[in-house]
Amino acid sequence: MPRISLSRLPGERVLVVEGDAAHEIAAAELPTYVAGREAEAPRWVWDDTARWYPPLLAAGVRIERCHDLRLGHHLLRRAPAADASLLAGEQSAHWDVLGPSTPSDPALFSIDDTAEHLRADLEDARQLATVAASPESGRLGLLLAAESSGALVAAEMTHAGVPWRVDVHERLLTDLLGPRPPRGARPQLLEELVAEVRRSFAAPGLNPDSRPELLAALRRAGLEVTDTRAHSLRRLDHPGIEPLLRYKRLAHLFSTNGWAWIDQWVSGGRFRPSYQPAGSSTGRWSSNGGGALSFPVQVRPAAVADEGWVFVVADVAQLEPRVLAGMSGDRALARSARGTDLYQGMVADGAVATRQEAKLGLLGAMYGATSGESGRMVAGLTRRYPAAFGLVEEAARAGERGLGVRTLLGRGSPRLGEVWDRDPDDPPTDPDSQARFRRAYGRFTRNFVVQGTGAEWALCWIADLRNRLWRLGRTGPLDARPHMVFFLHDEVVVHAPAALADEVAEQATTAAATASSLLFRSLPIDFPLNVSVVRSYADAGKPGGPDAEPSLNAPDEGRPDGQE
Repeated sequence: MPRISLSRLPGERVLVVEGDAAHEIAAAELPTYVAGREAEAPRWVWDDTARWYPPLLAAGVRIERCHDLRLGHHLLRRAPAADASLLAGEQSAHWDVLGPSTPSDPALFSIDDTAEHLRADLEDARQLATVAASPESGRLGLLLAAESSGALVAAEMTHAGVPWRVDVHERLLTDLLGPRPPRGARPQLLEELVAEVRRSFAAPGLNPDSRPELLAALRRAGLEVTDTRAHSLRRLDHPGIEPLLRYKRLAHLFSTNGWAWIDQWVSGGRFRPSYQPAGSSTGRWSSNGGGALSFPVQVRPAAVADEGWVFVVADVAQLEPRVLAGMSGDRALARSARGTDLYQGMVADGAVATRQEAKLGLLGAMYGATSGESGRMVAGLTRRYPAAFGLVEEAARAGERGLGVRTLLGRGSPRLGEVWDRDPDDPPTDPDSQARFRRAYGRFTRNFVVQGTGAEWALCWIADLRNRLWRLGRTGPLDARPHMVFFLHDEVVVHAPAALADEVAEQATTAAATASSLLFRSLPIDFPLNVSVVRSYADAGKPGGPDAEPSLNAPDEGRPDGQE
């Protein structure tokens, strides 16, 4: 398999290096060159997929594999099984700080500075040497390949876009908010709610978007409150709370998915968000723009498949608990995971009396529940599933000692010193603060090993599914074949001709089995999928159902703040 590196050069040119041979081509000639070589199934090596691949896709060129050096460099610098010193060399300081490309970046090849002219071949040689020298070269190699495939998926989903009915979206907004207002003004129904809130709290000039003003108004009304978050407001008894909550909900819709959002992110009947693979420390994706990872319920009816096409929506049942069973090698938990409901399997195995107890205990172990019903269940289940529960407990203790942890394939967690909520060289000196922070970091490392390995499983899943969908289409460009248009941790949405829906569902299931065998060779784990075939995304099984795992309040979504 040829390995071809591409580097930008001044003057709208590209340096092409293959083995010991090197030559230059004009940037405008790149799509033709890549298309001509793609039949040889090369691995294209470049600094950032988000910069190189979109122009190729725009020219109708789809590639099978690549190596994303930016993602690889950051991964290897933190991987416990990699010698990061082997990454040092010419331009390595630039690779250390190279950030992801964003939609606001200038067009490809348009800037003439050092960051734009990094030598991909030199960095590739260092990364290959680093992996080869690792005692876990096989795992790291798989992780790098999966990470790079994920970057290809992200670029392709942005290119294809989610089919989006602007007329439906605008009708939904009008029904909920009133007619589209002038720029800078609130919609009519929001203004009416503001007036109702002001009357309820006897505050004629209140701006409900101002936290200090709102707190003051609530306290003047005799309400004991320390914040204005919705879950705190719901506990209050006052006639103004209901319209205030309604205002906050609709104001959020207006600001995040209103008419301005349509103008910026929907074009040609497609919602084209920008994804950031490995945007969090666990390897989970985030979004560079458009709110790609959050489809509010109110606007999902606007996501409608093309005429004659459907959405095949597949999500994994209880991803992280199944990953825990596989990575820990806990055969008892793996036995419970056979079939579609792991929690019910734990009941059938005699570990607990009810499904709710199984869920509380298992999620409590992964997220550090030490009190209440979850804490009591954890103690009992630890004896039944010692390998699984012992793995997360060991990770938590490592975090509390200030040590990093790693995923199954070798992604390393940020160290304690990297996530102080202050200068990394100035940690808190107060013993109580230190203890609270270490416990918070321990909760993060407890879940990091599972959440990060779950992200690795998902990357292997979509990498294999991506190629299966391409072959399933047989002919035509990317958007003429079944193709992924949305991915969120454990859920994928494929836009497919209606006649191929059943085959797409079958390929998604097969790809899930392939991902399982790649990660857990010695202990195959079931990863059953919930599959919906729908015209509108609003009709698919809703995310955030009874088995949705909670999010982690740690470096992925903020920093440990030492709060219990």
